[in-house]
Amino acid sequence: MFPSKHPAITEQALSEQSWAEIKRGTDEIIPEAEFRARFENAAVNGTPLIVKAGFDPTAPDLHLGHTVLLNKMRWLQDMGHDIVFLIGDFTGRIGDPTGKNVTRKPLTEEQVEANARTYEAQIYKVLDPARTRVVLNSSWLNEFSAADLIRLASSHTVARMLERDDFSKRYQSNQPIAIHEFLYPLLQGYDSVALNADLELGGTDQKFNLLMGRHLQQAQGQAPQAVLTMPLLEGLDGVNKMSKSLDNYVGIDEAPNEQYGKLMSISDDLMWRYYELLSFEPIDTVADYKAQVANGENPMTYKHRLAREIVARFHEDAAASQAYDAFVARFSNKIVPEDIAVTPIAVDDAGMQIAALLVACGLTQSNGEGMRLIKQGAVRVDEAVVTDKSVSYVAGQELLLQVGKRRIARVVLQPA
Repeated sequence: MFPSKHPAITEQALSEQSWAEIKRGTDEIIPEAEFRARFENAAVNGTPLIVKAGFDPTAPDLHLGHTVLLNKMRWLQDMGHDIVFLIGDFTGRIGDPTGKNVTRKPLTEEQVEANARTYEAQIYKVLDPARTRVVLNSSWLNEFSAADLIRLASSHTVARMLERDDFSKRYQSNQPIAIHEFLYPLLQGYDSVALNADLELGGTDQKFNLLMGRHLQQAQGQAPQAVLTMPLLEGLDGVNKMSKSLDNYVGIDEAPNEQYGKLMSISDDLMWRYYELLSFEPIDTVADYKAQVANGENPMTYKHRLAREIVARFHEDAAASQAYDAFVARFSNKIVPEDIAVTPIAVDDAGMQIAALLVACGLTQSNGEGMRLIKQGAVRVDEAVVTDKSVSYVAGQELLLQVGKRRIARVVLQPA
């Protein structure tokens, strides 16, 4: 489930294999040569690097997209480095403007505190709690005086701030930029000063903010941190980044069967992307899997392996095995689970057309989506593919509805 643990920095961290795992899936390491030298120095001297990643508690639940950074932190943790999970409870009240075309509404103190508590519970499904420092940036930023803030603001120019892509676009299109939004990258950068970080991890969308940490550390006379950026994980659709709002996510607190089914729904090409960013299988092993598929092996074999690994990480091995058995029984053997609750749906005398029925029982979001799925042959009623978009069902019928492989509902139609 996890890479082997190394309680202290050792010479083995100098191996090419270890360096390859550090670089695995990364977008950039800035500056790479400088960081590698620091990495090797730490191995020779037995001195852990301080590795920081910051998370604003803007939502209570994490999904697999968030764990891309956590996975990289776990690799570094198991090489013996000092892992700092920073919760931006102070900066979260400002609101990260990254990627926004409007001023983001700040969270309330109560929202931040509630979300921060759930983060702490969830991150330990990846990170080792005994070897992880969880810190809140309010512990130093609450102590900032007006004079401190002015000194910090004087270290950067408006022109440099407007080099940031999202600020530049908003400025060019006459979209307002609030003054406090300029403070966000400065305060995030100051976190690196407060922690004297050697390495900061973040998504590619955070590059400007991460480099701010280097700038401020240099201004404070510290050795500037290296920056490691990770790509944003594509969601189940393989197109957009994983997001709850797009409903293309796998939540780390979701039930094992739900996680397993979602992971089995990804395309064969996307599977390799997930192996690169989410799996702890060694690089050489994954390369061997790809070679086997290229030589005719069924990719489903390796999709099952990936799904079992991830479900076991967030639940237990037994839960992953049970989810595998349930998936095989449900789809490979075309057995519908017997424990599906029956949902009563009220219909009038004319009955209800199939697209509206799919919406009523929660299998689709709109009639238009239902029509599209019917055209694709993805809708079944009582195991039979629906081809007639105008078909209606009347009171007294009990139906088994299926959309694709994962969405199933059993309904009984009752008079309105």
